[in-house]
Amino acid sequence: MSIPEAPSHAGSLVAEPDPQKIITFDDVSLAFEENRVLQNVSFHLEHGETKILLGVAGTGKTIILKLVLGLLKPDSGRIYVLGNDVTAAPEEELFELRRKMGMVFQESALFDSLTVKENVGYRLIEEGASEQEVERRVLEALRFVELEGTIDMFPAELSGGMRRRVAIARAIITQPEVLLYDSPTAGLDPITSTTIIELVVKQRDVYHTSALLVTHRLQDAFIMASHCFDRQTNRMRPIEKGERMEANTSFLILREARVIFDGTAEELAGSRDDYIREYLS
Repeated sequence: MSIPEAPSHAGSLVAEPDPQKIITFDDVSLAFEENRVLQNVSFHLEHGETKILLGVAGTGKTIILKLVLGLLKPDSGRIYVLGNDVTAAPEEELFELRRKMGMVFQESALFDSLTVKENVGYRLIEEGASEQEVERRVLEALRFVELEGTIDMFPAELSGGMRRRVAIARAIITQPEVLLYDSPTAGLDPITSTTIIELVVKQRDVYHTSALLVTHRLQDAFIMASHCFDRQTNRMRPIEKGERMEANTSFLILREARVIFDGTAEELAGSRDDYIREYLS
């Protein structure tokens, strides 16, 4: 059976954005020539929720992040971010909206010629913040990722895991309303990956920042769903049986350009879908 074409923008009836939803995808489709990368994708991100995007390579996970940022436009459907329709917004409005978002790139994307301080404080420096303000907030962000001692170092002097932590510090320095993580643990060893995930969990549980996180590592995804950040020990720990679950984390699985699952870890573990069961195994 052929897949029906998604409706175009013209004449479509699209509901007004829900102010309680941080991000809403409403029947979004996108293709590059003959390659359909998203087909009738709908989901939403709640305030304080972290939604983990899963799926094999090429299913459109990173494309979703680019659509949220307004770097790409869908062929059809609507995308709302913080109440703004990014499918219709001009570039000037998108620029202002991006100021409310933080992005952690897969390869850190630090400027090699700048120090850690200059990398982390780059947006503040561009906005004309005072030297004292930049210094204070950079140290605060680096302290969050436990790297304040690297402030005068250059990226080449850092390990891969340290560069990812600096990238997280850069993303959170403006206290964004939304964080986007593009495979933040890709290429890292298991111990370093756990350190990065611990920081993501810390950001989620301490500041309740809404986030979309792309990952290919199921282990990372389930650690996030089954752990919380303990303020007493300043460390991540497993959520104990019977304990009220604080991990506001859900899963979105993409297959062949479509969403095939959107729900909690418990719902995912209990899925009877043959593809999902094979994917999780």
